[in-house]
Amino acid sequence: MAQSGEGSILVLGGTAWLGSELARQAAASGWAVTCLARGESGPVPEGVRLIRADRSSPHAYDEVAQQDWDAVVDVTWQPGMARSAVGALGERAARWVYVSSISAYAGETPDAQVEDAAVHDPWPHDVATMAEYGPAKSACEAIVRNVLGERSVVARLGLIAGPGDPSDRFGYWVARFALAGERSVLVPDAAQHRTQVVDVRDAAAWLLVAAGPHVSGAVNVVGATVPFGEVLAACADAAGFTGAQAVASEESLVAERVEPWAGPRSLPLWLPEADAEFFGGTSDERAVVAGLVRRPLHETIADVLADERSRGLDRPRQAGLTWQEERELISRLS
Repeated sequence: MAQSGEGSILVLGGTAWLGSELARQAAASGWAVTCLARGESGPVPEGVRLIRADRSSPHAYDEVAQQDWDAVVDVTWQPGMARSAVGALGERAARWVYVSSISAYAGETPDAQVEDAAVHDPWPHDVATMAEYGPAKSACEAIVRNVLGERSVVARLGLIAGPGDPSDRFGYWVARFALAGERSVLVPDAAQHRTQVVDVRDAAAWLLVAAGPHVSGAVNVVGATVPFGEVLAACADAAGFTGAQAVASEESLVAERVEPWAGPRSLPLWLPEADAEFFGGTSDERAVVAGLVRRPLHETIADVLADERSRGLDRPRQAGLTWQEERELISRLS
């Protein structure tokens, strides 16, 4: 079995955010990298071969199923796609890395999010919606594990941050502090809530470690636990923010129909008290032992700020309040 940088790796995807970063790092490390994707999310990194294919097609893997692979990495959350990939390529892969999610866990308390804890009952159908995301990921895990066994690694990722984040969640805060300058920024009364954020570049680097021979089984790939207030303070400091944080209670945010976590009209990463109690304590011990190296949070924040400036601090976003919504809320809540 080839060591990292000495073999062939097939990334099922590789044109979206995490997959593209994985392909870029793999190519830079000396892997012969092939991405199988529709190619609609963007180009593959330099030095990477792209095979265009729709994974819902019965012929999706025809061009890659006739050779052996030192590693295959798959990020799908559709059980039908996981099954067809394993069926076509499982015997050809020395290693299989399935990128799952901590959403696969059935419980929400920290002791229910260690690698040997119970996961959701697998979603029984080939196709799932976001409402079935956790059970769908669990189903994909079972498919991979049942066929690949010890040749497989299940990487359960937590919240990812970093340059290029298409969700706009983490970047909202450093961008908003930078845009506000001396004006106030609306923040939730959640300074002691726990957060765990892993940089996309560090997650991708660990997935390449997992593609080698020394890791197997399920591993949580998550960030270190940090109070939410410290994250906000670090974002404000990086942005040169000199205004005030306008702290809003959970009750007032709910009354104003501000959404938690993500999406339009939200305060990203904020969770109501009942949910936050069980968030941010996912075990990271196994990943750290297995070689996960995480850069300091301030480095991620600085790079995210540079990315946000290049994309436009006041651009339309997938997550967060608009500038006008925030101004109106601050005025009413004060």
